Amino acid sequence: MDKKVTSIGGQALMEGVMMRGPTSMAMAVRNKDGFIEVDSVRLKPIRWYNKVPVLRGVVSFVESLYNGVNTITKSAQVVGDEDEKISNGGMIFAVCAGVLLAIGLFMLVPELIASLIDGLIGHSVLIKSLIAGALRMIIFVAYLLIVSRMKDIRRTFMYHGAEHRTINCYESGMELTVENVQKCSTRHNRCGTTFLFIVMVVSILLFAIVNWILDLLIGDMLSGFVKKLVYFGIKLVILPFTAGISYEILKGVAKLPNNIFAKILRAPGLALQGLTTKIPDDDMAEVAIKSFLTVLKMEENSAEPTRAFGNLELPDVRKYIIKRIGKEEVEADWILCDTLKCKRGDLPLIKYVSLADFGKIKSICDRRVSGEPLDYILGKSYFYGLEIKVNDSVLIPRMETELLVSEAISAISDRYSSCVVLDLCTGSGCIAKALAVNTSATVVASDISDDALKVADENLEGTSVTLIKSDLFDAFNPNSFDVIVSNPPYIRSGDINSLSAEVKHEPRIALDGGESGLDFYKRIVCSAPIYLKKGGCLLLEIGYDQAEPITRLMETFGFSGVKTLKDYDGNDRIVIGKV
Repeated sequence: MDKKVTSIGGQALMEGVMMRGPTSMAMAVRNKDGFIEVDSVRLKPIRWYNKVPVLRGVVSFVESLYNGVNTITKSAQVVGDEDEKISNGGMIFAVCAGVLLAIGLFMLVPELIASLIDGLIGHSVLIKSLIAGALRMIIFVAYLLIVSRMKDIRRTFMYHGAEHRTINCYESGMELTVENVQKCSTRHNRCGTTFLFIVMVVSILLFAIVNWILDLLIGDMLSGFVKKLVYFGIKLVILPFTAGISYEILKGVAKLPNNIFAKILRAPGLALQGLTTKIPDDDMAEVAIKSFLTVLKMEENSAEPTRAFGNLELPDVRKYIIKRIGKEEVEADWILCDTLKCKRGDLPLIKYVSLADFGKIKSICDRRVSGEPLDYILGKSYFYGLEIKVNDSVLIPRMETELLVSEAISAISDRYSSCVVLDLCTGSGCIAKALAVNTSATVVASDISDDALKVADENLEGTSVTLIKSDLFDAFNPNSFDVIVSNPPYIRSGDINSLSAEVKHEPRIALDGGESGLDFYKRIVCSAPIYLKKGGCLLLEIGYDQAEPITRLMETFGFSGVKTLKDYDGNDRIVIGKV
């Protein structure tokens, strides 16, 4: 495999990784719901001072400090709850506090300790500088040892390992997969840990020289606390230049990977990376890969759009829905279409889902997991090519019932243009609406439930269907209809408790067909001949095991040409007869 050269570097974040190239930067963070959120930006063009040795290191140091705090803060906001968001003022305070802590811990404390043992070492500037430098190094290593044992910091160090492994994987010429990334080293020559070690070494040497020069220039002109304060202040001033020199050393060493001197210089830094990098898990590697690929695409294509936290990739959301509800993939698409207000065919064109929309999706999934039917959650269903409003006051339209509608349309066409149709137990009004839309017949729909009638009224708005409250035929006159169609309650009372959780959400009044499941058929079949015109047709949807008794019942009450039709699963589903 061909090795690849890249100038892309990175930084570990809270539950994420930042990657930065010459012209772009990206952060990938796994949020509390398990999704990887991505934020990417275009960087400002390289200015003249970025080409000046040492000065560019100083600029890079300041930028790294700012970007480091900024990116960590943004990652914390992705991971944390809404009430844990950090304000700009809070971020500024955190930066200042961090800088003061670093100055105090790694500069002031070693200088104070060196001063306390001044009597033991005499007045040798060199020795005092070396002791202060050694103490600085010891404190630094001790600090890393202590923080690496903290749970949250350890996870950050694992992401640091994922960052290094990803870069190493790419530079080795391997495809960026989780499996390949996990084969690579957690250590890298351009790591910030190595940089910090070089800064420590350079500062020891540079501060020793500065102390020597200051002693020559100032000597005994100042004494006590004032002298220490002046010396410390001057060191603070030259600290950025220490970073600038260290930057040039690191840059030069990186260009000489096989040079013996360079290897020796890198060795302590690589050893320290054993403290700041830990073995990442696969999820962390996935985050690092996402961040790296985002930057890589932006570096390779200047037209690649930037992204912002708060947008989730649609395929990931779809996988979440399927995994969460454990249902057919089509349900995930229905949920997405309803939430995103789009057609199913448009989903491949949509890249991202906002966090606000994802919140709605989570709520839908919560209800779906509890067993509530998706149609009720969405407030709609589809029947015979029509959108039907539904709630828990009505049955959810079934595909099998579409067969009933098709046979009713055929029966209507066999009559005449002024055919009058009655839809008994209309529920949502789906049958009546389908017949009104697809025929020129006069359609009347009835139900005994006030709640069901409210739903049917909404669904039948804009049609010519007449909606009437009636207990079966009570509100109608004899010899009024050419066709009567009905999908009445037909579940045996004793079987209702054994139904699936979804069906139990549907209204019992629309399910319970009495002890035998035939109560409504008996009432309908015995009365229908009175309300049908001569030659009229009765069409009933039935339970899979009810064909025989209902057929006998219809024949008993004078229906001729009684026939049974099977549904798409091969079960008896429709019984038809004429008077």
